[in-house]
Amino acid sequence: MFNIWHPVLIWSLIRVVRFQDELLWAAAWLFQATDDRRYLDYLANNADAMGGTGWSTAMFSWDIKYAGVQVLAAKILLQGRAGAHAAVLQRYRQKADFFVCASLGKQGYGNVKRTPGGLLYHMQWNNLQYVTSGSFLLAAYSDSLAAARQAAVWCPAGPASPAQIMAFAKSQVDYILGSNPRATSYMVGYGFIYPLEAHHRGASIVSFQSNPSFVACKAGYAIWYPRKGSNPNLLDGAIVGGPDENDNFVDDRNNYQQTEAPTYNNAPFMGVLARLAAGGRLDRSIPDGLDNQTSVAPSLSAAGDQGVHASPIVIEQNATASWTEKGRTYRRYAVTVTNRSLNKTVHELFLGIDKLYGPVTGLDKKRYGHVLQGTAPSVPAGGSVTFEYAHAAPPANVWVTGYKLV
Repeated sequence: MFNIWHPVLIWSLIRVVRFQDELLWAAAWLFQATDDRRYLDYLANNADAMGGTGWSTAMFSWDIKYAGVQVLAAKILLQGRAGAHAAVLQRYRQKADFFVCASLGKQGYGNVKRTPGGLLYHMQWNNLQYVTSGSFLLAAYSDSLAAARQAAVWCPAGPASPAQIMAFAKSQVDYILGSNPRATSYMVGYGFIYPLEAHHRGASIVSFQSNPSFVACKAGYAIWYPRKGSNPNLLDGAIVGGPDENDNFVDDRNNYQQTEAPTYNNAPFMGVLARLAAGGRLDRSIPDGLDNQTSVAPSLSAAGDQGVHASPIVIEQNATASWTEKGRTYRRYAVTVTNRSLNKTVHELFLGIDKLYGPVTGLDKKRYGHVLQGTAPSVPAGGSVTFEYAHAAPPANVWVTGYKLV
């Protein structure tokens, strides 16, 4: 039997940064499946070092599992199974609440963008992968909150009840299936209008049953891929990449960013569809007899809890210079990021920046946010780092997206 507890194996794995969210994800699921508290110990004891309680993200996908870990850890806490690890799981739950608030547009900063038609929009290439996985996670967390008789997640811009969370997940499903400005279903074969040119090798080559003639190894790409017209094989049920930030969509198999159809688009979508089909009316997300407007047990992300589980990272901004050019007043801002931890170093710090209209120095832009410059940047206990930006506007919004504390 494979033993994940072998110390040499554990050390070799945690050195691979990209795997650390996967290890926490695996530990959470293994505890859920086996009730073996060694897995819960692993989830709690590595919360800081592996980023489980450091990442605040509204993105959940095959490549970044932190939000899923946080929602599952919150479920364990809500079920009353945390034991001695309740304090750590409370911090996981704060991040799960961030996922909800940012998805529903109630966070204030770090909110997920929306298209004019109301679709969550993360990025141009295959945006629907994040919508299907995010909707599934929202539906799952809604059920966990309702089962624990929690009235709401308390967001900076107002509460989000389990019913509201579920309703929002359903709105994303409705959009994907055709309730959108284009009246287009992004599931192949469903509805009146749907993609006919999915970026998919098997769908774009003629079926052997229709034409049994030999197709050479490279002929699929050289002959069938560039041909004009609908795919000869209908890829029933596949969900494509979906529209852009303005709800526009070009149905062309060469347009792989919008028409590719990976399995990870469909997998979470099946989960949320099953939940909606089984749940009937949305208000069943609230247990019978629970008043929607009454707070039974405030979310652990409520204002009163922030001081108990505050982030070790503090951000301060100061205007250091100003000048006028072409009738506009520009200011240079220095941003200081301080690690308040007494004995742990901040590694892999990611920062979110919004309402920035000028150049920034001292940071590099990466996929999941801005990072400190350098080959292996870190902030030691009690230490600080500074970066600058300049623009003709009030201070930009700067916040911590993620970090690991070791």
